[in-house]
Amino acid sequence: MIEQLKQTMDQLEQSALKAIEQSNDLKQLDEVRIQYTGRQGELTNIAKVMKDLSNEERPQLGQMMNGFKKVFEAAYEEKNNFLQEEALNAQLEAEVIDVTLPGRKQTLGTRHIITQTMEQIEDLFLGMGYQVVEGPEVELDLYNFEKMNLPKTHPARDMQDTFYIDDELLLRTHTSPVQARTMEQHDFSQGPLKMISPGKVFRRDDDDATHSHQFHQIEGLVVDKNITLADLKGTLLVFAQELFGKDRKIRLRPSYFPFTEPSVEVDVSCFKCGGEGCHVCKHSGWIEILGAGIVHPNVLEMSGIDSSVYSGFAFGLGPDRVAMLKYNIDDIRHFYQNDIRFLSQFKGGSIK
Repeated sequence: MIEQLKQTMDQLEQSALKAIEQSNDLKQLDEVRIQYTGRQGELTNIAKVMKDLSNEERPQLGQMMNGFKKVFEAAYEEKNNFLQEEALNAQLEAEVIDVTLPGRKQTLGTRHIITQTMEQIEDLFLGMGYQVVEGPEVELDLYNFEKMNLPKTHPARDMQDTFYIDDELLLRTHTSPVQARTMEQHDFSQGPLKMISPGKVFRRDDDDATHSHQFHQIEGLVVDKNITLADLKGTLLVFAQELFGKDRKIRLRPSYFPFTEPSVEVDVSCFKCGGEGCHVCKHSGWIEILGAGIVHPNVLEMSGIDSSVYSGFAFGLGPDRVAMLKYNIDDIRHFYQNDIRFLSQFKGGSIK
């Protein structure tokens, strides 16, 4: 029996060494290892006869198996090192790097067109003595509606379809709450209140070409003694001429907003046709750009300001709409889809 096993082991060793030598890559070599020394390999099958041998024969088979392992592992290691070196050389040859080539230029991004538009508007009003004030995007109903002269039963609340978190907490529908918070804290002994409040606002508008559930807004507020509609018109004329060109004119049309009285819609003469009429202004010569008005006495009183002494004006505009008009962009969703082909058209820090 032991002689037959010795002959089998000799044949197995010759077969294994030949298989190792004929392996052309690391994968084939590993398959040879599994075939001969794996859990279900040839050597394991021979070991199964150990239980049928006598006590004298078992050590002899063990010695033959150990001898086979040493020869196999030595040949396997040598072949493995050779194939690894060969694979590395092939990889290095295929992945040659020419260190003399010029480096690839790093592409630099630019500020988003909405950001550029907002920065220009902020710079304009900072130059006119305004302060830029920001506030929370998750707001109380008290500040978003009630202190803006919109009590819970007011029908004008339907004008702003709102994301409510609970009965008293919501995503702000405009940046007016920042004005209410600032009026509560302002000390008029330090001078008039002149502020703008830029930021994101949220409404449940249909996601079509001209509406989005999220957009930007910049609202302005001035409160002092003897503020009139003439002050508002002069301020907005400077704004329109700075943004759309020195030849621009503005007109005020009566409108309605709960937090201003009187309220006006503000149009600017078309910057494409100069007021003669074109597709941008729908052949009217005018483009609506914002809403404004004299601050309602109720709004002042709810913020602790004596409306018999102080008055003010307020206005609100959408930088998204300003950018759309300025660049004749037909779909507001382009601003938020992160298409580099679209955004790369507006490089720089100014929309002039």
